[in-house]
Amino acid sequence: MAVSSLPSSALFEAIVQGGAAVQRRGMAKAITLLESTRADHRDQADALLTQLLSQTGRSFRLGISGVPGVGKSTFIEALGLHLIGQGHRVAVLAVDPSSSISGGSILGDKTRMEHLSVHPQAYIRPSPSSGTLGGVAEKTRESMLVCEAAGYDVVIVETVGVGQSETAVANMTDMFVLLQLPNAGDDLQAIKKGVMELADLVVINKADLDASAATRAEAQITSALRLLGLHGHPDHAHHVETLWHPQVVQISALHNRGVDAFWAKVSEFRDLQTRNGKLAARRQQQALSWMWERIDAGLKHAFKHHEAVRDLLPGLTAQVVSGQLPASTAARQLLQLASVMSGGDAARPSRSETAASSGMR
Repeated sequence: MAVSSLPSSALFEAIVQGGAAVQRRGMAKAITLLESTRADHRDQADALLTQLLSQTGRSFRLGISGVPGVGKSTFIEALGLHLIGQGHRVAVLAVDPSSSISGGSILGDKTRMEHLSVHPQAYIRPSPSSGTLGGVAEKTRESMLVCEAAGYDVVIVETVGVGQSETAVANMTDMFVLLQLPNAGDDLQAIKKGVMELADLVVINKADLDASAATRAEAQITSALRLLGLHGHPDHAHHVETLWHPQVVQISALHNRGVDAFWAKVSEFRDLQTRNGKLAARRQQQALSWMWERIDAGLKHAFKHHEAVRDLLPGLTAQVVSGQLPASTAARQLLQLASVMSGGDAARPSRSETAASSGMR
């Protein structure tokens, strides 16, 4: 879909106040605009997000991750249809791995949610990860804001489920759910401690395939979660339990069994985290983290496209590859050069450093 030439105010009206068809077109155009790398499109996107901000924050953001083959798409479709039956509007941002050749999505999540994808109360947007670390599309956070402004009160982010995608999705959602297979509990050393520490809820999917294995996995993962701590804080003054204990549930998404019990746990988590203030604090921290992530990305982009850096980079790269120059020295020279050419003095080498460098040559 081509990037919209509509002004941000028109897109805002379409997303917030448009009818069903107009709204969906507006959302698609807005997210395409957000994903554009052109400077003028970025300016339009910033203006649109600023307008939309007042309409956001009222949804529940649910992150779902797990290894390929665990049944994430089947689970999300079953969950989405269950929630729509309860009166919710559901948006799914499905992040696919990207082809290194064409840059397009590989798994095609939308085609695998055939019933949910055509439901008028659901909106599914598959996005290629484009090589982004963690398997989460760069603009996923901003796309969530568009979905919230359009009135979708449950926003689900499904990640690739490899590398550091679990950390990425946990840092942008209200609750992080990790899907496991029934035999996952048979070999606990295969469970990364860091991933389990992030999980607010662990779901054993395909429990119908081997009931005894699923039960064994639930017991072992529950035991592991107890050792990894609690999410929240004790309210001693009012003697109210405000700690969330990460839990494990069994489901069979294919047969639509256990989905209601899963959502009951999610609702329990949401109520508790709202009461103890953790939900609001989590979102505030995520907003600040996102700001610094974008600053880091912006500085890296500006640095790589700096004229002086572009001129010097090939030669220094060749010296590093050939072993003539330490990588740390090359990096420092490039950073100092960029700082000096930009008019900054903070990274300018001192006379002693310059003399020492000359002496070493």
